[in-house]
Amino acid sequence: MKNKMLIKDILNPSMTFHINDMLRIESTNDRFLGPGRIELLEKIIETGSISQAAKLMGMSYKKAWDSIHSINQQTVTPIVITQAGGEKGGGTIVTDEGKLLIASFKQLHADIRLYFSEKIETFLQS
Repeated sequence: MKNKMLIKDILNPSMTFHINDMLRIESTNDRFLGPGRIELLEKIIETGSISQAAKLMGMSYKKAWDSIHSINQQTVTPIVITQAGGEKGGGTIVTDEGKLLIASFKQLHADIRLYFSEKIETFLQS
C-alpha cells in the first residue's frame, strides 16, 4: 500500500505559513477600496485633512487626492468632502456613507480572514 504524502509533510516545520488575505475591491474603471484607501479615510477622520492624512501615511498629497477623487467618482454620493478655507479654516470630512464603507470593509475583511484561517488549517493538515 502506498503511503499518502500530506501537505504538512512537504512544508518546512520550522516555518509558520499563512494566506495573504489582502482584500481589494475594484470596479471596471479603477481600484475602489483596499487597505491603503481605508487607512487614508481613517486618517482623514483623525486629522480633518487630506494633506495631514497623507503625511502620516508617508504618501504624497497628489496620490492621496487622486485616491479620494477616484473613490468619490465611483459612488453615488461623495465619501469625502473638502471644505474651502475661510474664517474658521478649511478641512475635509468623511461622510456617514464613508464611515459605513470603512466599517463594512473591515467586517468583510475580518470575515474573509476567519474563513481563510480555517481553510489554511485544513490545507496544512491534509
